[in-house]
Amino acid sequence: MDLRKIKKLIDILEESNLSELEIKEGEESVRLSRMPTGSFAAHAAQPVTHVHVEPPRAAAAAAPAPDNTSAPAPGRELPPGHVVRSPMVGTFYASPNPEAAPFVKVGQTVKSGDVLGIIEAMKMFNQIEADVSGTVVSVLASTGQPVEFDEPLFVIG
Repeated sequence: MDLRKIKKLIDILEESNLSELEIKEGEESVRLSRMPTGSFAAHAAQPVTHVHVEPPRAAAAAAPAPDNTSAPAPGRELPPGHVVRSPMVGTFYASPNPEAAPFVKVGQTVKSGDVLGIIEAMKMFNQIEADVSGTVVSVLASTGQPVEFDEPLFVIG
C-alpha cells in the first residue's frame, strides 16, 4: 500500500465520525484509530494503555533511598506513608469517565498493581498503578488538574 493511499485514509478518518478504520489489501493491512474529541473514556473492548515507571535499579542501589515525603507542594505537608508520584506531565483523572466512580478513595485498601488514576499526556491515557499494597491515606490530585513530573498524587499507608 503506498503512502498516498494511507494519507487519503487518514483524511477520511479525520472527516468522519469513525474512531477506527482498518483496510486489508492482499497481504498488507493498515489500521488507523483515534480517540473521540472531548472524551477520555476507553471503550471496554479496546485495550487500555498501561505505563508503569520504575526508577533505574542501578541508581536506586547506588544512591541513598529517597525520602518520599520531601518536597511537598508549597504550604502542604504530606501524611506519612508511601508517596505515589506522577511519572509524567499531563492531566490527572480520578475515574475512567466523568460519570464513573473514582478508581480509589481515601481509606480504601489497594494491592500493588491496582489502578489509582489516569494521566492524559499527548492524547494518550496512561494508568497510574499502586506500586505497594496498603490503604489509601490521601488523594492529592483532583480530576482535570494538570500535574507535573514527580508530583505527589497519592499517599498509601
